[in-house]
Amino acid sequence: QVQLVESGGGLVQAGGSLRLSCAASGSIVRLVDMGWFRQAPGKQRALVARITSGGRTNYADSVKGRFTISRDNAKNTVYLQMNSLKPEDTAVYYCNVAIWSIATMTPDDYWGQGTQVTVSS
Repeated sequence: QVQLVESGGGLVQAGGSLRLSCAASGSIVRLVDMGWFRQAPGKQRALVARITSGGRTNYADSVKGRFTISRDNAKNTVYLQMNSLKPEDTAVYYCNVAIWSIATMTPDDYWGQGTQVTVSS
């Protein structure tokens, strides 16, 4: 019923910027926490940034000061603005969204399809 569609990935030179978007569609009562994870080949998926329904954010130390997460509740969309990109930022980025379930009265977890971000040196 719920689908997350990611966009904004691509190839960029070191020092450049990209803006990722993740739009949720389907049966949505309300979005709870929203965030971004990334996974490089041979590595585990790791949290990049998250934002709560109250607007509180937290970031991985490796991206703090360079990345900014934001959300637009009217559009059911979460964004990740990535500036000063480094080659070590190269990974597949996944959107992760918690959506409140009226059936269970608990949040359900959903993942986007992933979008490739490649930063050249």
